[in-house]
Amino acid sequence: MGEFVRLEVDGGVGTIRLDRPPVNAINGQVTAELAEAASEAAERADVRAVILYGGEKTFCGGADVKEMSTRTYVEMRTFGTRLQATVAAVAAIPKPTVAAITGYALGGGLELALAADRRVAGDNVKVGQPEILLGIIPGAGGTQRLARLIGPSKAKDLVFTGRFAKAEEALSLGIVDQVVAPDDVYSTALAWAAQFAGGPAVALANAKAAIDGGLDVDLASGLALETHLFTALWATEDQKNGMRSFVENGPGKATFEGK
Repeated sequence: MGEFVRLEVDGGVGTIRLDRPPVNAINGQVTAELAEAASEAAERADVRAVILYGGEKTFCGGADVKEMSTRTYVEMRTFGTRLQATVAAVAAIPKPTVAAITGYALGGGLELALAADRRVAGDNVKVGQPEILLGIIPGAGGTQRLARLIGPSKAKDLVFTGRFAKAEEALSLGIVDQVVAPDDVYSTALAWAAQFAGGPAVALANAKAAIDGGLDVDLASGLALETHLFTALWATEDQKNGMRSFVENGPGKATFEGK
């Protein structure tokens, strides 16, 4: 368990909790601890879904500008590579993931949220990529994941201007998937994640791999990937249990073991 990032597991759901007041700014230590938490969440069999959470006040206000401002180019090359790799590790967790966004998700904070499969936000939330206001650009996947999610034109507007988008605009743009009352953010994210606690873990991992992998290749390659991941599930116990239950009891009654 890190000083600023910890993985809390309950009922099959793992919560990666950022806890560096006041705004969970991402520095070198947070980056290292986040990478460790993502690796642990990916590997633990008792974690079947993951929530990214920064607490009741703020999801993440972005990178620690004070720390970054003193770095040399060579130092930033190392840190920037490590930060992007860490966010990529979160995106690669082979389980359903959801970001529970409170307060702000700005800069690196929004980039972290974009690494999740789903985003739930409070109705008072603001999101944005304000790096341009510092004379830089997003460096932890913001120029890539945001453009893939909402399209290049809308992504360029946010990145070029550095402006903040309120919750309803973020919902209309497709940056977040659900807007709820601020006090309901975590419980809503938990309800979504908990539905996978008893699910077919390998099938869920393969579904995520097929969708994410297919986005980066042409249709024929994506279909080939889907076929490979589809047929591979005949090597799992969950496929046998799921189909046996369907034949004997009808749909939706299978019990899965996650293997």
